[in-house]
Amino acid sequence: MNVQVPKRYDPVLNVRRTQEAIKYIRDTFQKELGKELKLTRISAPLFVSKSSGLNDNLNGIERPVTFDIQEMSGEKIEVVQSLAKWKRYALKKYGFRMHEGLYTNMNAIRRDELLDNLHSVYVDQWDWEKVISRNERNEETLEATVREIFKVIKHMEHEVWYKYPEAVCHLADDVFFISAQELEDMYPDLTIKQREDAIVKDKKCVFIKKIGYPLTRSGRSHDGRAPDYDDWNLNGDLLFWLPSLQKALEISSMGIRVDENSIVDQCVAAHCEGRLTLPYHQMIQRKQLPYTIGGGIGQSRLCMLLLNKAHIGEVQASIWPQEMIDICEENNMHLL
Repeated sequence: MNVQVPKRYDPVLNVRRTQEAIKYIRDTFQKELGKELKLTRISAPLFVSKSSGLNDNLNGIERPVTFDIQEMSGEKIEVVQSLAKWKRYALKKYGFRMHEGLYTNMNAIRRDELLDNLHSVYVDQWDWEKVISRNERNEETLEATVREIFKVIKHMEHEVWYKYPEAVCHLADDVFFISAQELEDMYPDLTIKQREDAIVKDKKCVFIKKIGYPLTRSGRSHDGRAPDYDDWNLNGDLLFWLPSLQKALEISSMGIRVDENSIVDQCVAAHCEGRLTLPYHQMIQRKQLPYTIGGGIGQSRLCMLLLNKAHIGEVQASIWPQEMIDICEENNMHLL
């Protein structure tokens, strides 16, 4: 059973107080995020048709939950794995203008997730997307947006400290930027996760840029990325140090989205050129969708971070193997 048990773990807040804190964090953060990034709250689908090409393929090996609908014979319906593509389509459909954006509550099921302290079958995050110009497709735009998100998260530290001073986790004062290749060069003998832990332990908050293409030393990508939403040269992950587990915690994956050129290059690199014929992919190649930047921010993971919890099941109601439930209960990790 893949459970990390921290020594002498104290959750500080009981289950009911934790539930109160979860609601406070979620309600407050989404308002502040919308205000800082100028985003409008919209509704989002729980499922999409397979033929639309709108579902996120993640690493290309995860199986989406599928079902059929009685009145749509022959159409396969998939529970979303994320809304990375749907959001960009929605910006066009709803008439969002330059530098306007949206955010939504995304709920997903990832049936092939390997369960541990940080990973659950149930995924809940704030998905957001914003229109930018073609000239803004650069690292300066990416880093400026990361700093805006960091600012909101840092503000939440103070909000939680005010209401739950005994439980708050104190965060870094700034975010450190490094590319995946620079990180490999810095720690060539460590595994990918060991590199993340090493740099985040040192800097406390790190944004790892340029995730997708194989790295020069190992020939492996830092992490799996679908080839048809993020531009692999203009994306990254935002990680914070989580004291309870003494490891890096990814809070957000985000990036500037593919354009008509990079979607082709990346689909070829990923050996999935067949996707380029799907409706969504055709719209990008024909420049029928706006240029955008976007990402997801884990709701339960943010609660984990701000309350310094040791298991994601302490801040979300999901499903776990009974053995994991028993181990956690024995070690003061009370799963919801």
